[in-house]
Amino acid sequence: MAHTRTPSLVPRTVHSIPSVELRQSLPSQVASISPFVDQLMQFIRKLRGGDGSEIDIEIALREALANAVIHGNGENSCSRVYVACRCYMDGEVSITVRDQGQGFDSNTVPDPTAPENRLLTHGRGIYRMNTLMDEISFEERGSVVRMRKKSTLVQGHRGDQNDKLSRK
Repeated sequence: MAHTRTPSLVPRTVHSIPSVELRQSLPSQVASISPFVDQLMQFIRKLRGGDGSEIDIEIALREALANAVIHGNGENSCSRVYVACRCYMDGEVSITVRDQGQGFDSNTVPDPTAPENRLLTHGRGIYRMNTLMDEISFEERGSVVRMRKKSTLVQGHRGDQNDKLSRK
């Protein structure tokens, strides 16, 4: 089970859009990732309204946490991974994952779609996060990753998919 401190709900207003933020931390142990993600995804689902992209958020979050635990903190259980998740009332989600490691240069990560890397059993985490989230950035020499996912819900219905159906 993830050893997290008590979640702090902090009502926020950014760019005139109300939001709620949850801050937690977990020890740098692979076994802590799944229970932590399950708990955080419950928070996200309750506030987001569900547009079908929650699985994208979950996978990207798992990748970010695995990178922080394994590569950032070297699975040192004395180190922590810090997560801030902000859910906006329009459905957008912003997640920041911070480890206590030395960081890395995200520009030197090999392309997992290159022919010489396709059969490797590792090295796809950043690629997945980039593919699944609307925005991703690395800060503080790579020890902080920020990810954003906008909602596809528009005024109570799914955007283009339902618009196409209603025009037929």
